[in-house]
Amino acid sequence: MSASIARATVKAVSRRKILPTRAALTLTPSAVNKIKVLLQEKPEYIGLKVGVRTRGCNGLTYTLDYTKQKDNSDEEVLQDGVRVFIEKKAQLTLLGTEMDFVETKLSSEFVFNNPNIKGTCGCGESFNI
Repeated sequence: MSASIARATVKAVSRRKILPTRAALTLTPSAVNKIKVLLQEKPEYIGLKVGVRTRGCNGLTYTLDYTKQKDNSDEEVLQDGVRVFIEKKAQLTLLGTEMDFVETKLSSEFVFNNPNIKGTCGCGESFNI
């Protein structure tokens, strides 16, 4: 069983060069630090799980949950001591994506910089591929 932790924003990235990587998802240092803080507060969980759900005005939205175990179909991203698991349904939508954590005066959220996205809604919560 998992618990929802955060809201995520999606950004379409059109001019970003996709670098070859072994991981489906790369994490910025800011995202790594935030995940470490979140997991220190919840020691019973081993990492975060990223998924996609059909929702919003543009089709799909990302979900972030704590997880206690890796499912058989999950892909594991291990970077700088943090573990992020990607649900099977989300794996193709995340290829080449960078996960960042951004804090402003008005919000703090994980941002997925995804070169595969063809369109997003006005608020940035849903996308299509």
